[in-house]
Amino acid sequence: MKLTIVFAGLLGVFLTPALAFTDINIGGDSNSGISGQQSVSVNNEHNVANIDNNNGWDSWNALWDYNTNFAAIRLFKKKVCIVHRMNKDVTPSLHTLDALVKEKKLQGKGPGGPPPTSLIYSINPERVNDLEKLGKPIAGMCRGIPTYTADEIEGASLFFYSKACLRADILWILRISLCGELEV
Repeated sequence: MKLTIVFAGLLGVFLTPALAFTDINIGGDSNSGISGQQSVSVNNEHNVANIDNNNGWDSWNALWDYNTNFAAIRLFKKKVCIVHRMNKDVTPSLHTLDALVKEKKLQGKGPGGPPPTSLIYSINPERVNDLEKLGKPIAGMCRGIPTYTADEIEGASLFFYSKACLRADILWILRISLCGELEV
């Protein structure tokens, strides 16, 4: 009986992290025109999703914190972090994203699927002084580098927007444009 209890306890210890953390890699295939690689990690225990875009100097990391409803994108080339509110109307829920990841529904999708939803954000020129108000995960990711907030511009079109924009395509779900001048 003791052996059964010990076995069940060990199974719980080792199985819990496996169920709480799921990831998927979406690699660039040299024949498909995709450069770099994106990976998604979903952590149900902390209610966060982490998206890594590995593309040399143009690499970036995004973190979606479903507890605070903030998202952050760390742009390695610019050495800055930009934080914005998640648009719940177009950002998939953590449960939905986790299901897509587990079912590998995001694997190999792309140009053949529906176009991604575009969101345009205007970067505020003032630096964030208190990272803790953005939540522990985002504070940890953005600590030590200049951090700015950005506000969504609803109904905007990049065709008519005059400021310089940086683009972060998150999988084939969202196309995020971060527009404005940064003083770094």
